[in-house]
Amino acid sequence: MASLPRAPRIVRAVPHRFLPSRRSLALGLGLVVLAAGAYVAARQSSMFAVSRIEVSGGPPAVRAEVRRAVAPLVGTSLLALDQAKVIARVESLPTVVSAAYDRAFPHTLRLTVVAETPVAILHRGAQTWLLSGRGRVISLVPPRTYPLLPRIWVKTATPVAPGAFVPPDVAGAAARALALGSRFPARIQTAAVVHGDLVFTLRSGVELRLGTPTDVRLKLAVARRALAFLPAGSVYLDVSVPGRPVAGANPQVSGRG
Repeated sequence: MASLPRAPRIVRAVPHRFLPSRRSLALGLGLVVLAAGAYVAARQSSMFAVSRIEVSGGPPAVRAEVRRAVAPLVGTSLLALDQAKVIARVESLPTVVSAAYDRAFPHTLRLTVVAETPVAILHRGAQTWLLSGRGRVISLVPPRTYPLLPRIWVKTATPVAPGAFVPPDVAGAAARALALGSRFPARIQTAAVVHGDLVFTLRSGVELRLGTPTDVRLKLAVARRALAFLPAGSVYLDVSVPGRPVAGANPQVSGRG
């Protein structure tokens, strides 16, 4: 059986009138070059120079610290700012968790920050430091300041510096647990990690034993309810096993087993 001949391939010619002319191409290229030149000129001129810095988020002291940190950027063109470097400059502050950045033309740099939340006073020898809920050292503070914050003691050899995080097994786990217990009804006086277990001492003198630093939110919820039914004379409440809270009058006895 003879095969049918293939249909001829039809090539449609593009009408010449739809093709850009050399003059149009030259004009378009000129506009691109002009725009690029204008952008470069704007970056190098004072047309969009930073003259105002707005900071939102966090307490006034933190906002003031952020403004001081970015003050050297005043006079720099908004177009020339390196966003990553600006954010890194702000987030390097021990008081700041994170920051967001925006440019409000013609002259305003806007920053939104999330501040560290102080949860404890860290004692190292004669020094006292403000510690955040992430276990980050915020600043060195005078002794006996922030009397309502719980106290955490560490050895004098423990490295402590503003902006640094204390190790979890030293004080970091205790700080994170205190952050979760910010709404705990009983005042927490001290916090410690003892042989890997979290221990809070309440202002009443009761020792709250949380066990390993896991399921802390659940353990605190159990402790909140158990405290309302704590037998008279109890010196400890053990919620290391949340499903079986144990209280007792002998501090040497563990409720686990």
